[in-house]
Amino acid sequence: MQKYTNIIWDWNGTLLDDVAWCITRINIMLKKRSLPTLDTVEAYHNVFGFPIKDYYRIVGFDFEKEPFELLAVEYIELYHNGNECVSMFSDAREILRKLQTDGVHQIVLSASELGNLICQMKPFGIAEFFDETLGISDIYAASKVDLGKAYIQRAQPERAVLIGDTTHDKEVADALGVDCVLIANGHQSKNALISCGAVVLDCLADLPRILNV
Repeated sequence: MQKYTNIIWDWNGTLLDDVAWCITRINIMLKKRSLPTLDTVEAYHNVFGFPIKDYYRIVGFDFEKEPFELLAVEYIELYHNGNECVSMFSDAREILRKLQTDGVHQIVLSASELGNLICQMKPFGIAEFFDETLGISDIYAASKVDLGKAYIQRAQPERAVLIGDTTHDKEVADALGVDCVLIANGHQSKNALISCGAVVLDCLADLPRILNV
């Protein structure tokens, strides 16, 4: 495969191994409301998706009783309370370093609120690997397409690929007109990822052969 000049990274579930943490956080909210919990990663994979508002509805939250906006605030507070125990995937740092050494431009493009995203990335000491860190302006995780389009317009990449872990990442890549590689150890199942037509890998360790690094 031809080498890429620009890599657009998703963060949660792609570079950051936070699936188990997300399951515990949503289960706290579900238990509080006597709703069925997500007891396995498979159960979580079966319901997770974008926009996040639809995911909340599927797991059982009643927006007539509690607005989505308030539920989102509660979740974000739970997510960031103690999430220092969440780590990056084991191969992530070395892959980022190899790409940087190879002269590839890298950015993070996330549906997380920018301030929260920067705070979460900071302890890992990886800012040096990225030209830009792009997050949305609120906590509702609706979409990152507009951010991505603005980046493409600025950077004018010769050949770019978006690396993510959800079918929404494939939708974003298509909207940006770039290639897409999805990693199947994040927030959605391998079968779901394959169904959207992207290149799907089992883990980050498989990336170097795709990216020629």
